[in-house]
Amino acid sequence: MSDARHQAGLPGPDLVARAFVEAWADRDARAIADLFVEDADFVNVVGLWWRDRDRIEQAHAYGFERIFGRSTMTLGRVRTRRLGEDVAVVHAAWRIEGQSAPDGGDGPGDRSGVLVFVMARSADGWRAVAAQNTDRVPGADTLVTGPAGTPGVRGASYRQGR
Repeated sequence: MSDARHQAGLPGPDLVARAFVEAWADRDARAIADLFVEDADFVNVVGLWWRDRDRIEQAHAYGFERIFGRSTMTLGRVRTRRLGEDVAVVHAAWRIEGQSAPDGGDGPGDRSGVLVFVMARSADGWRAVAAQNTDRVPGADTLVTGPAGTPGVRGASYRQGR
């Protein structure tokens, strides 16, 4: 689709996290997609890799319809690191409450994580060229597989005394 349908970019890279959360609150997948360049990359919390703005919009619209329609996302700490005049990396801690299961039942409970945006400035403002979303696993330092024959992974701590 043409860039003409999208709003102008942001005036600064540090605004991307707040704009993402505001679009989430409005259940506005188009507004989320507008934060990205046309050929952006977005990797979600389970490693699904969406490779353009339209796919980012479609995936978020589906999520709002199926599991995030009653959710609330809030921001924690946000850090912007400029890598030059036209490039920045933004880390944003988030928390989601009220996620549903795909069948409409109870969801996984409260979740938290970190979104990382790689931002670039163009003539119309700042947009994300890539984003990575990562869930936090409470009490875990890493993921490990279970005993032989046990499916899946689980969180594990490798720190002394934990």
